[in-house]
Amino acid sequence: MTVEKDLSKSVIFPVGSKITNDFFIGDAYLDMIIPEPTASTGAAGNVTFAPRARNNWHVHEIGQTLLVTGGEGWYQEEGKVAEKLVAGDIKVIPAGVNHWHGATSNSWFVHIAIAPGSTTWNGPVDDEQYADAEAGKIVMENK
Repeated sequence: MTVEKDLSKSVIFPVGSKITNDFFIGDAYLDMIIPEPTASTGAAGNVTFAPRARNNWHVHEIGQTLLVTGGEGWYQEEGKVAEKLVAGDIKVIPAGVNHWHGATSNSWFVHIAIAPGSTTWNGPVDDEQYADAEAGKIVMENK
């Protein structure tokens, strides 16, 4: 399975480079389409997640907006049931909300993430938390 083949009908921007930091689990890729915040927007990145890939729990100082452009993914706020996101969905995340997002277990997931302020990265979404989210259970960062 290749990124180019599986996303050929939904890729708008380049897939970018593989993310190699400790804030993601699984294969994820980033292309910064707006590398630095401007007077009219925050920095914006096209993020591509392989099936089951996800980012850690994190909080945005000013909030974040996700514009979903392909595949199927999860968005989950701490203490709430995960929401499935699909192409065309827009998720506006309020400031200060601990959350994570990533691909479902059987689909790639692509979104443009816009965040005007800083991000505080928290712990990983482990496999048990991920499975609970897919099963419709409420998940807390610290079990």
